[in-house]
Amino acid sequence: MNLVVERPFVTPDFTAIKQRQQATWASGDFAVIGTTLQIVGESLAEAADVHAGSAVLDVAAGNGNATLAAARRFANVTAVDYVSVLLDKARQRAIAEGLEVRFEVADAEDLPFDDGHFDVVLSTFGAMFTPDHARSAGEMLRVLRAGGRIGLANWTPEGFIGRLFKVIGRYVPPPVGLQSPALWGCEPHVVELFGARAAQIQCQRRIFNFRYRSPAHWVQVFRDFYGPTLKAFAALDSVGQLALEHDIKRLLEELNIAGTASLVVPGEYLEVVITKA
Repeated sequence: MNLVVERPFVTPDFTAIKQRQQATWASGDFAVIGTTLQIVGESLAEAADVHAGSAVLDVAAGNGNATLAAARRFANVTAVDYVSVLLDKARQRAIAEGLEVRFEVADAEDLPFDDGHFDVVLSTFGAMFTPDHARSAGEMLRVLRAGGRIGLANWTPEGFIGRLFKVIGRYVPPPVGLQSPALWGCEPHVVELFGARAAQIQCQRRIFNFRYRSPAHWVQVFRDFYGPTLKAFAALDSVGQLALEHDIKRLLEELNIAGTASLVVPGEYLEVVITKA
């Protein structure tokens, strides 16, 4: 007789996970990499049709790419993130451009705003990293007025960053029971999270090109400045670090479309615009 052993479902400790995430994102200097993604914020602001005078919320704003894009369109922008040092970088950028933005430290899963307060809610590669997907989606919907729009940019599981997550996960596994952030790059998951309260959901796959000198240069920059990669390498011994570096370089070389003279790696992401019913 064959016995089937069922593994018990493990409920993630979201509080502990978020504490580790905060420490991870505060390490390094994400703005070094984040500012290279500015074009995604501009594209998302256009896709979400940000109007002058609109009340806009940038969730998990990081160094402020969507924030600045909306503010450049003369919207009234509030930017939130649960890592204050990231918002400090965004604030410096806004000041440098003479843009008026409200910055507030806040958790995407517990937004400190009234129901229906905003016309547009944006998030570029931010909300997708929240541990509790349903809760963060629910909060974005709650603070959005009826007829308002949510604009999201989420890495896809099939694209470069999704594949990078898998490479790193082989060396430093994510917490048991935690949903992958790359699910936000899958249209069915987006529909599951938002569909019950949406009048319309539009999804389009787009490409952001990572442009660096070489695979070694990409690894150096991300190892030094990108919190998740920095922490992954720090968690390994010297042998594990070399193996991880080798596997990341191999992925970069596989996806490089620039030949041997440089590095250009297309990073696929899902651009999502949700209209609230």
